[in-house]
Amino acid sequence: MDRRSFIRRAGIGGAGAAAATVLAAPAIAQTMPKVSWRLTSSFPKSLDTIYGGAEVISKYVSEATDGNFKIQVFAAGEIVPGLQAADAASSGTVEACHTVSYYYWGKDPVWALGAAVPFALNARGHNAWQYHGGGIDMFNEFLAPQGLVAYPGGNTGVQMGGWFRKEIKTVADLQGLKMRVGGFAGKVMQSLGVVPQQIAGGDIYPSLEKGTIDAAEWVGPYDDEKLGFYKVAPYYYYPGWWEGGPTVHAMFNKTAFDGLPKSYQSLLRTACQAADANMLQKYDYLNPAAIKRLVASGAKLSPFSAEILSACFDASNKVYADMEATNPTFKKIWGSIKAFRAEFYLNAQIAEYNYDTFMMIQQRNGKL
Repeated sequence: MDRRSFIRRAGIGGAGAAAATVLAAPAIAQTMPKVSWRLTSSFPKSLDTIYGGAEVISKYVSEATDGNFKIQVFAAGEIVPGLQAADAASSGTVEACHTVSYYYWGKDPVWALGAAVPFALNARGHNAWQYHGGGIDMFNEFLAPQGLVAYPGGNTGVQMGGWFRKEIKTVADLQGLKMRVGGFAGKVMQSLGVVPQQIAGGDIYPSLEKGTIDAAEWVGPYDDEKLGFYKVAPYYYYPGWWEGGPTVHAMFNKTAFDGLPKSYQSLLRTACQAADANMLQKYDYLNPAAIKRLVASGAKLSPFSAEILSACFDASNKVYADMEATNPTFKKIWGSIKAFRAEFYLNAQIAEYNYDTFMMIQQRNGKL
């Protein structure tokens, strides 16, 4: 077969090539339409790890669509205050937000279950429950009437117990303590005499410095160091029993999300899961050096006493029982978490706990 016959029969060149070009362009345009969204964060830009979770989502979505799907990220206060981020997404002021759902527990305590509640699961356990135990679906069933769709978009790991202007040795030391403590944990601590305060991250330091509050919890060593708490409240306690593995959510206006092509919806879910893993990995990498620097700068590192932890655990269970008796949705979701929590910590005692304990002993003995 000569060259001219081959080209003619194959439809290559001339009109055939032009037709292929004409057909390809509209097909690409249809699968990747141009979409421009705004996302408001609950965090200031200075907290690069937790604020950065939204930037990771934006970056991955843009790269995967050749820039056709753009999400512009705004820091807390640029569009709305940090603690109003979910409200802005729900109302359609913005299409998306990056926030922690326990900030809104005052509307309904179910909000807190999506993020973290006292003495629940650590980050690994909470993610296992969310991704494979139906947690994401249950939380989205709750959010749907409020015009939102949410997916995990970050996790800090177990947090620290906070910064205190004075030593806290017994339950009695908690009486009358004004403490910035986020979400549902404040209700538990209130039953032990603490006066909880809901304050956005950027406002905590001046409140501590002025004595408006006596104590504050935020996240952990890396972020706490950036906020400078050790300068005004040197007693640094652990663990943050109220946040064993708090999820930071990417929340989307439901109408806007449902209007996206299925491929874009899938991409958002994938980008959120990538940001979820990335944030925890980054904190795990940065916190070890930060805790050393904080102690060198004068932070007085101490564990909460067994008395305090036991009292807080019992107080938490009392609050949960009251919530379950009056809130069917809370009972359903908390019941699911509790059931998995028992199995998770049974299994965690075996290989993980023993391996980690052995390696920690080697570290203390200077063998690592």
